[in-house]
Amino acid sequence: MEPVPENPHGFEADEVNRSNIGVVVIGRNEGERLGRCLRSVQSDTAAVVYVDSGSSDDSAMLASAIGVEVLLLDMSLPFTAARARNTGLRRLRELQPDVQYVQFIDGDCELIGDWLATACRFLDEHHDVAVVCGRLRERFPQRSIYNLLCDMEWNRPAGEVRACGGIAMMRVEVLAAAGGFREDLIAGEEPELCVRIRAGGARIWRLADDMAWHDAAMLHFGQWWRRAIRAGYAYAEGSLLHGGPPERHYVPEARRALVWGAGLPLLIAVLSLNSPSWWVLLLIYPAQMLRLAWRDGIGQRERRWRAVFLVLSRFPEAQGMLRFWLNRWRRQRGALIEYK
Repeated sequence: MEPVPENPHGFEADEVNRSNIGVVVIGRNEGERLGRCLRSVQSDTAAVVYVDSGSSDDSAMLASAIGVEVLLLDMSLPFTAARARNTGLRRLRELQPDVQYVQFIDGDCELIGDWLATACRFLDEHHDVAVVCGRLRERFPQRSIYNLLCDMEWNRPAGEVRACGGIAMMRVEVLAAAGGFREDLIAGEEPELCVRIRAGGARIWRLADDMAWHDAAMLHFGQWWRRAIRAGYAYAEGSLLHGGPPERHYVPEARRALVWGAGLPLLIAVLSLNSPSWWVLLLIYPAQMLRLAWRDGIGQRERRWRAVFLVLSRFPEAQGMLRFWLNRWRRQRGALIEYK
């Protein structure tokens, strides 16, 4: 495939066939954020399906008033975002049997500009690419360090990638051939799907174009901690499913979480039973923060904070991994880990 320009502009939105594009929105209790989300996608697609996951507010009525197809997910079954997306896609294909591309988006997001046309045009021109995503931006990064960390996390280089997040456009045919999202996964379902898509020979691409605004609404340390627990849970389950060579899915992430978040603290605690002087080894954590800050550019305040929270995240990630293995030992299904 020819090298892809970082900014594939130079065409008008109406140059693409909008009947090829469908949208699946999932959400729960998003309120006005859902209204902004639906209005950002409604006019540029053949069909929009909103899947509501047990909202206690008027989200479903709001979506119906806007004029999109509304599905109420059966909450008597264990909820996962993967199940909501699969349900929405099935209904989308019933409404628009010839739909070629599906844009997945969460109800707390809003598409930016002509993203749908940009993504559709890119897939039209690159037939071996099955999934395309762009730059996800946090709407209110100034409201908390945790929102800012999200915005920094999503600022990644454009080009071919191994995985995407939950906001992306996918080829319906390839997605169906891969079997859709794994509905038993409570976290990490998008990267897991991308593993199977790449195994089938298709490619994943990230464009430099702005794709969507996201409203994390993460204002407290506890929310950030729970989000990191969810990441650790995904590392454990993902490495179990696809951790063997050559994929090694989530193996490096799982190893870092276990070493820094569980193994090293346990070792220090055991050594300190004989001599309290071993507690000095805890200084390795601020030393690691300084190393990461120096690597990323210690002169920038945001990058210093990123280094601090990268190191701190190993503890909740290890907690999430241990939760997964405990659930597996007990033969229990994991409960959804939410931070909002």
